[in-house]
Amino acid sequence: MTRIADPLFVALIVAAGRGQRAGAGLPKQYRLLQGERVLTRSLRALLAEPHITSLLCVIHPDDLDLYQDCLAALSESDRARILTPAYGRASRQGSVFAGLTALARSTQQSPDYVLIHDGARPFVSRALILRGLADVKIHAASIPALSVIDTLKQVDEHGSVVSTPHRAALRAVQTPQLFRFDLIYKAHQMAQSIDGLTDDASVIEHFGHAVHVFEGEARNIKLTTEDDFKQAERDLSMPHLTLTGYGYDVHAFGPGDHVWLAGIRIAHERGIRAHSDGDVILHALCDAVFGVMGDGDIGQHFPPSDPQWKGVASSYFVAYALKKLHAKQGRLLHVDVNLVAEAPRIGPHRSAMIHALAQMLSLPPARVGLKATTSEQLGFTGRKEGIAATVVVTVAFPDLGDHDV
Repeated sequence: MTRIADPLFVALIVAAGRGQRAGAGLPKQYRLLQGERVLTRSLRALLAEPHITSLLCVIHPDDLDLYQDCLAALSESDRARILTPAYGRASRQGSVFAGLTALARSTQQSPDYVLIHDGARPFVSRALILRGLADVKIHAASIPALSVIDTLKQVDEHGSVVSTPHRAALRAVQTPQLFRFDLIYKAHQMAQSIDGLTDDASVIEHFGHAVHVFEGEARNIKLTTEDDFKQAERDLSMPHLTLTGYGYDVHAFGPGDHVWLAGIRIAHERGIRAHSDGDVILHALCDAVFGVMGDGDIGQHFPPSDPQWKGVASSYFVAYALKKLHAKQGRLLHVDVNLVAEAPRIGPHRSAMIHALAQMLSLPPARVGLKATTSEQLGFTGRKEGIAATVVVTVAFPDLGDHDV
C-alpha cells in the first residue's frame, strides 16, 4: 500500500526590522537575553518542533555578521535545517514576500504549509506550534490569539474617544501565523501595491479568505519596548516549580456497543453508563489537571446533574481544563495513564489513543504514557462490571514565591 506523505511544513522568521522602540543600540532581535541573542532563542524555539523541515530568516543586509553569530549558538543539527537568508525590504509586508519568494525558489519540494513568525518573539512554545500545525491543516489560514481583557477605546486624531468596541469579539493576535503555502504566497503577490496590511492574516483577509483563530499564549510576547526586555529578563531569572496532579475515575458498564477511551471510539459488547460520553481516561485526566491547580474536580466544573453535558464529548472538558491551566501559566510536560479493565483490550488501539492524547494535549507522543492492566478478576473491574483509569500529569509553573499557582 502506498504511504501518503506527511505534509511539508517550513518556517519563515521575519527579522529585518530596526526595532527603534526598544531603545538605542542593536536591533531588538540581536539584543541579549540572559547572555543569548533574541533571534537565537526564536530560531531554537521553532526548530524544537521536528515537523518543521526547514527554516528561512529574512534579515537586513547590514546584519549578516550578527545573524551568523546567532546561528553559531545553535546545534549542528539545527543549523542543517536553516536555509540561506533572504534580505528584507522597507516594510514587513515586503520582507515577508521576499522570504516567501526565497522559500519557493530554494526548497527542493514546494512546501505545503508555512509558519510566519516574528524574530522578536522568543518565547513561543512547542505546544502553541503544535496547536497551529493541527489547526492549519483544517482551515488553511490559522493564527494564535488571546482574548482582550482591558476595555479598548477608539480615538480620533485629537485624542477624543469615538467608540468603545465590544471586547468579547476582539482578539490580540500573535505569531506564528500559519498558512497553506500556495494560498499565502499568491495573496502576497497580489498585495504588492496595497499598503496598510499590518500582518499576514490581513493579506489573506483582504482577498476574502477566512482566517481561523486558535488559542495563543500570554507568554508569547513580542519584545518591543525597553520595558519588555526588562520583564523578559525577570521572567527568565524566575525559578519554576514542577508539580504533579493525580486523577482517578470509574464508570460502570451498561447497554451499548462501544466505549470511548482517550477520545477513540472502541467497539465493545457493552457501553458506559455516564452523563457525557463516559471517557474514563479523559475524565481522570481532567481531574489530574484540576488537581494540580487546586481547582476542584470535574464534577464541580461540569455537574452530572446538568442536562447540557449529556452526551458531550469529553475532549471538550479537557480543552476547558487546559485553558484554565494556561491562564495560570502552567505548561503540561508529561501525562501518564493507567487503564484498569478486563475488557476491552486496548492493544490494537494503543497507538491511536496515544496520538489522540498527544494532539489533544499538544504534546509529542513520547511524553504520553499509556498502560493497561487487569485486576486479576478481583473487584468490580475483575467481574467486568466497569472500568477505571488513573492519570498523573507533570506541570511546570513559574515559582511565584508563595507557591500560588
